[in-house]
Amino acid sequence: MLARVTRVVSARRVPLGMRGYSGRTEGSVAQTKEFGKKERAHEDEYARRHDAELLRKLKAEVDKKKKELADLEAKVEEHEQTK
Repeated sequence: MLARVTRVVSARRVPLGMRGYSGRTEGSVAQTKEFGKKERAHEDEYARRHDAELLRKLKAEVDKKKKELADLEAKVEEHEQTK
């Protein structure tokens, strides 16, 4: 009987992987100031790159439309000269 009680008590031990850690709770790294600053810097860098890419695409589209407009104006002039 004593052996049975000992087995039950020893089976209730906390596994090593579930031990508590001193001072920090799960996810506390994300709450530190340095991590927040670093994360914000990465987000700002991504936003700047994204905006620069959008601006580059828009400028390319504007140049394309200017060329298209110049071609249409040339066609209009050609058409008016043939009259």
